[in-house]
Amino acid sequence: MPVTLTKGQKISLEKEAGTKLTQVVMGLGWDAKKTKGFLGFGGGSQTIDLDASCILFDEAGAQVDVVWFRQLRSKDGSITHTGDNLTGAGDGDDEQIIVDLTRVPATVKTLVFVVNSFTGQNFSQIENAFCRMVDQANNREIARYDLSGGGSHTAQVMVKVYRHSGEWKMHALGEPCSGRTFVELLPVIKPLL
Repeated sequence: MPVTLTKGQKISLEKEAGTKLTQVVMGLGWDAKKTKGFLGFGGGSQTIDLDASCILFDEAGAQVDVVWFRQLRSKDGSITHTGDNLTGAGDGDDEQIIVDLTRVPATVKTLVFVVNSFTGQNFSQIENAFCRMVDQANNREIARYDLSGGGSHTAQVMVKVYRHSGEWKMHALGEPCSGRTFVELLPVIKPLL
C-alpha cells in the first residue's frame, strides 16, 4: 500500500518499498477542468501543459544538472525524462522521470522534483493531478502526493529525494509557488535543500 504524502512528511524510500531500490519513476498525471458554457452549451476543456522536472544538487547546494522537457537526459545518463505531454490527455502518468539510483553520481546529494504550468494556468484549473514515486523493478507505487485542490499558484516544489546514512529518503515539500519553468522556481527551492 503506497504512502499518501502530506506536506513536510519524510519517508525512507527503501523501507516503504520493502526492498533495496535501484530504479524509481516519478510519475505526473493531470486533467484540465472542464469549462461550463452558457446554459449548459459551449462548454469544453482547455489545454494545460504541466511539466515535471528534476534538478540535481551537490552537498553545497549548487545545481549540478537538470532533467526537463528541454533536456530529457542527465549528462551522466542516470536520469531520463520520457517526454513532454502538452495536454494531460490519457490516463495514468502523463509524464515520467526515471531515476537509476545506482548510477546517480556520488557528488549528487539531492534530487528535487518540481511541477509547473508551462502554459500559465493555475492549479485551480487542474483536476485529478498527482505525483507518485514507483519502484520500477515491480511497478509498485511507493508514495503519492495529491496535487488537486486548487490554488492560485502555477507551480509546486513537490519532493526532494536525498542521500542520508547510505540510503535514499524522500521529503514531501509541497511548496506552492509560481513560474513557468524550473529556472523561475530556484529561489524557492534553494532554502528547501
